[in-house]
Amino acid sequence: MKTYAVVFFSVFLAELGDKTQLATLLYAADPGASKAGVFVAAAGALVLSTLLAVTIGNGIGRWMEPRLIKTIAGIGFLAVGLWVLLTR
Repeated sequence: MKTYAVVFFSVFLAELGDKTQLATLLYAADPGASKAGVFVAAAGALVLSTLLAVTIGNGIGRWMEPRLIKTIAGIGFLAVGLWVLLTR
């Protein structure tokens, strides 16, 4: 159960204030948009992207060690951060 709580809180905190959440906020602010429709569309997109991540992670996890995956992910995050800083 601890793993699932860590996943929940990690994703929840990572999603707070990100571009996707801000875009959803803007769609929901449109007076002509159904709030339930915006919620269902955003929730469906998050579920689908999470399903893809779990499926791909499961496949990668079968032939790579978790430590190597974490290292590659860390380098990737650093690279994206540097790219954002240097191209602005």
